[in-house]
Parts: sequence; C-alpha cells; structure tokens
Amino acid sequence: FIVTQMFFDNQKYFDFVKKCRENDINVPIIPGLKPISTLSQLNVLPKIFHIDLPDNLADALSHAKSNAEAKEIGTEAMIKQCKELIEFGAPVLHFYTMGRPEQTKQIAKAIF
Repeated sequence: FIVTQMFFDNQKYFDFVKKCRENDINVPIIPGLKPISTLSQLNVLPKIFHIDLPDNLADALSHAKSNAEAKEIGTEAMIKQCKELIEFGAPVLHFYTMGRPEQTKQIAKAIF
C-alpha cells in the first residue's frame, strides 16, 4: 500500500491515483490528511511540507480571528474533503494527528 503526504486539494490525489493505475501500480493508495487546527498552520504547513492550500481554504483561514475559529474552519473543510475522498473510493483515510486526536474524532463522527 501507499500512504500519501498530507494534501488539501483532492484533485491532486485523484490525479496521482490515475497516474499510478495507468502505470500498473495497483496497490491501495491511502490519502494522508491533516486537519488544520491553528492559525499558524496557514503558513507553517505549506512552508515545511511544500504543499498548496486551496484558495478558498486559505482565504477562510486568513479571516479567522482565533485558533478556535481556525480549528472550526479546518474541521469543516476536512469533513468535506473526507466525504469526497470516500465517494471517490479511497480505501481508508489516514490522519496525521500529531498526538492530538480530538479533532480527528470529531471529523470521524461526522463522516461515519
């Protein structure tokens, strides 16, 4: 199996799966997901992990006034992202919790 790096744009996962299948890579490809939980992650995650945040998510987070508000935005975005991945046929979802499972539990309750 393959576990991807975290991403926030599902189209990148869809394209990666398609390229793998076209090249006879047929193992399960598990999306790696990181719920955004703080304002600082708006800048830190793209810089450290070389990832892009979709404009709508970055815009919403840039207007957040607190970590609690950023976490709420991140949770709602992740719920939507997970539902889309499940609909696409992702075999399972892998969450990078960084030792903080509470937000992921909330997301799991909303999608399962």
